[in-house]
Amino acid sequence: MWVYQKKLQYPVKVSQCNPMLAKFLIEQYGGADGELAAALRYLNQRYTIPDKVIGLLTDIGTEEFAHLEMIATMVYKLTKDATPDQMKEAGLGAHYANHEKALYYENAGGVPWTATYIQAKGDPIADLYEDIAAEEKARATYQWIINMSDDPDINDSLRFLREREIIHSQRFREAVEILKEERDRQKIF
Repeated sequence: MWVYQKKLQYPVKVSQCNPMLAKFLIEQYGGADGELAAALRYLNQRYTIPDKVIGLLTDIGTEEFAHLEMIATMVYKLTKDATPDQMKEAGLGAHYANHEKALYYENAGGVPWTATYIQAKGDPIADLYEDIAAEEKARATYQWIINMSDDPDINDSLRFLREREIIHSQRFREAVEILKEERDRQKIF
C-alpha cells in the first residue's frame, strides 16, 4: 500500500543542542493534537467514511506519519548531545530518568499518549469537523513553538509542517462540502 522512501518529507536541520525546544516539540509527537494521534484518527475513521472521500483520509493519515518522523528527528537532534543536567534544566529530568534520550509518546507535560485522543463518531460530517479542529489545533501549536524558538533551521521545518496543517484543514473542509451536497441531493427512485 505504501512506498517508503528513506528520506524525510522535508529536510530537518538543527542549529544547536536545545532540550527545552525538544520538550515543546514532544507535544507534536505524543500530544492529543500531535502527529501520532492525527495519523491514527484519520486511518481509523476511513472505515466509516463514504467512498467519495475515503482516499483523502488515507492520504492525509499517511502523511501524518511522515510528519511524526520529522518531529522525531527534530527531538532526537535537539537532545542527542544534551547532558543529563541540560535535560533536567529543560524540564526533561523525569523523561531522562525513565527513557534516557529515547523518544517516548508523551505530551510536553510528560503525560503519556492515550488512545482516548482518537475520536471517531461514525458520522462522516461530525468526524470531518473533528479532523478540521485537530488540524487547526496542530497549526496553532506549531505557530506557538515557532514563536518560542530562536533556531532558524528548526523554524523552517516547523513552518513547513504548519503549512501542511492548513492544507489538510482545507481538504477536510472540501470533503465536508462534498458530503453535505451528497446528503442534501434529492434522491429520485
